[in-house]
Amino acid sequence: MHTILPFLLALVAAVVLLEMWAAKLKIAYPILLVLAGLLVSFVPGLPIVRIHPDLIFFIFLPPLLFEASWAISFKEMGKWWRIIGSFAFLVVFFTAFSVAIIANHFIPGFTLALGFLLGGIVAPPDAVSTGAITRFVKIPKATTAILEGESLLNDASSLIIFRFALIAVGTGQFVWHQAAISFVWMLIGGVGVGLLLAWAFVQAHRRLPTDASSDIALTLIEPYFMYWAAEQLHCSGVLAVVSGGLFMSAKRLTFLNSASRIQGFSVWESFVFILNGSVFLIIGLELPEIEEGLRLKGIPLSTAIGYGVLVTLVLIVSRMICAYAAMAATLIFRPSVFSKTGPTRKTLLIPLVLGWSGMRGVVSLAAALAIPVTLDNGTEFPQRNLILFITFVAILLTLLVQGLTLPYLIKKSKAFDMTREEESQAVSKQKMKLGLKQHVYQFLKDKYDNDPNSDAGIEKLLKFWEERVNATEDTWMTDKTKALFVEMLESQRDYLTNLNKDPAMDEKIIREQLHQIDLEEERLKII
Repeated sequence: MHTILPFLLALVAAVVLLEMWAAKLKIAYPILLVLAGLLVSFVPGLPIVRIHPDLIFFIFLPPLLFEASWAISFKEMGKWWRIIGSFAFLVVFFTAFSVAIIANHFIPGFTLALGFLLGGIVAPPDAVSTGAITRFVKIPKATTAILEGESLLNDASSLIIFRFALIAVGTGQFVWHQAAISFVWMLIGGVGVGLLLAWAFVQAHRRLPTDASSDIALTLIEPYFMYWAAEQLHCSGVLAVVSGGLFMSAKRLTFLNSASRIQGFSVWESFVFILNGSVFLIIGLELPEIEEGLRLKGIPLSTAIGYGVLVTLVLIVSRMICAYAAMAATLIFRPSVFSKTGPTRKTLLIPLVLGWSGMRGVVSLAAALAIPVTLDNGTEFPQRNLILFITFVAILLTLLVQGLTLPYLIKKSKAFDMTREEESQAVSKQKMKLGLKQHVYQFLKDKYDNDPNSDAGIEKLLKFWEERVNATEDTWMTDKTKALFVEMLESQRDYLTNLNKDPAMDEKIIREQLHQIDLEEERLKII
């Protein structure tokens, strides 16, 4: 333990340094992480870090999915649910099917079950990679919502394929009617367990005398408990975490105080960042053993790389086909989405960008590492090392080729005209600020304008919001004024929550303002 602990700490330090370097180079840090994983495999004498396959999903997936569900805009997901649903389910199934057919035909010893297992692993694009890459360019909030919503839900659909394929490989058979019943239960049961436990957790936060530290500690435990409980009932732990996370995210203002939200954001951001980086370095540490396993099976490294390139091409082509098929379906069934003159050149380029944004990442790696070493009967799991190697190659190529060229493609194609959206955001922000100032002043006026017991601090607060000037000192902040200020901030939150129900209002702007209100409330505590 004393020898491996410094090494693990060094890995975390390496992840942090790589992120700093990526920021300096202005490239997405997952690109450097996957390259670091590759370079680590060439360093002699490093210990091989092994995590039991049954623990891979449990350690990495719950917090990654939980954090993603808190970051996404559920309102934006609702606007684009058709295309998000099609990319998250239909595109994933089509991609997995394509990989299964190609692998079965071109890779010796690959059955259809193994092909679907590989397809389920490499089918889902990675949200972290896409978000890290697209932050260097401006894209419309609709496109961002589609990519984020897709990446959140496609993890669930791909891992369901993975589980069924794993059963088929282990048993050598696939009973369709049993699979259909099991599939329905995984969907309904997973969502049900997630929502039920999320509701219970919200009540616990509300009723227990928690502070910021205990609130954050509970949120770190909750996704693991959701996942474990769902898996014990043989339904989808992934869907339980996603549905529970979305429910708790929507209720965050009702059961977490400002300190818990501010501190929790930083804790979760760091935690997920370390988890992401660790997976890439772990696969790098296992690559020498994987290559040795391939050599013992008589598979040359060049041949395995060729298989990885082939599967990567299938992934890219499948997503491109689906992107343009989605646009064609929209033209046929919902022509009102496009202008009367028909789709323009820029509109035709949007599916190209969506198709090219299918970088693979940490979920695929975690799924590949979760393949058991042996079957239930004790025999070696077929083609495990080759599946792991192909997965790594697919991630490496998609991050390097697509990840490095996506920002250039977006800029060069000029597929997104951000002028109108930026103007709309400016109008929304102005509307929000004006409405918020009017709301606060009216709140204070209605509450204390004719109150004979109001003190000088309240009078000054009224004048402050009436004239909207900056106060030069905080000595007027009496206990009574501070209590009123906190009540006023809560009133602002209510106003913004109701304002967010406006479909035209950008939820990102609302969330930023709510964060500012949380910071203001925390500042009051030290006055």
